[in-house]
Amino acid sequence: MNRFLLAFSCFFRLLFGLKLRPEAVGWLPDEAKPKALPAKPEPKHEKSEKGEKSEKAPAKKEAVVVEKVVEKVVEKIVEKPAKSNTAAQREGALALLGLLQREGRLIDFLRESLDTYPDADIGAAARDVHRGCKKVMEQVFKLEPVMPGKEDEKVTVPKGFDPSEVRLIGQAQGEPPFRGTLRHHGWRAVDAALPQLADGVDRAVVAPAEVEV
Repeated sequence: MNRFLLAFSCFFRLLFGLKLRPEAVGWLPDEAKPKALPAKPEPKHEKSEKGEKSEKAPAKKEAVVVEKVVEKVVEKIVEKPAKSNTAAQREGALALLGLLQREGRLIDFLRESLDTYPDADIGAAARDVHRGCKKVMEQVFKLEPVMPGKEDEKVTVPKGFDPSEVRLIGQAQGEPPFRGTLRHHGWRAVDAALPQLADGVDRAVVAPAEVEV
């Protein structure tokens, strides 16, 4: 039986005082599983006021499952669905954008038209954006050059190089190794550590509105 259907079935059976389905026993914690009952003692016969013997019915024993046990069973059966890769990537990207906006006002800077501002004002604003965004980058990412060396130095691209790591500029003739000039050493992310994403937070709000009162 589907675990979700079994969970709801157990819930309503406990709600109305019914016994659990046999399939639910395997999902119960050890302390809640039914144990073998001892042999029933023979009923005692007592005399009534009229002198007749009457049989005293044994007390009916019913399994009592407390609410905490029910919650454990339901939590075990109804597992929280994992987020898809697309949803996780979207939340991570929005969280990073929120950090860049909070520390460097990156969104405001990029969406502002700079055509009417003199170069001096743009330079002053860019300095603040650079400082904040650099802080986020250093906190979140650990980077290293793909190819060591300084720009404009002579380097050798070995045979069997990875095209995703080294991009050849110009016309390459023949087979590697290639000898050329390093124009940019590239960057490789060694590590990335985004902050822990809390549940129930709307990641679409990358920057809250600010109201001064």
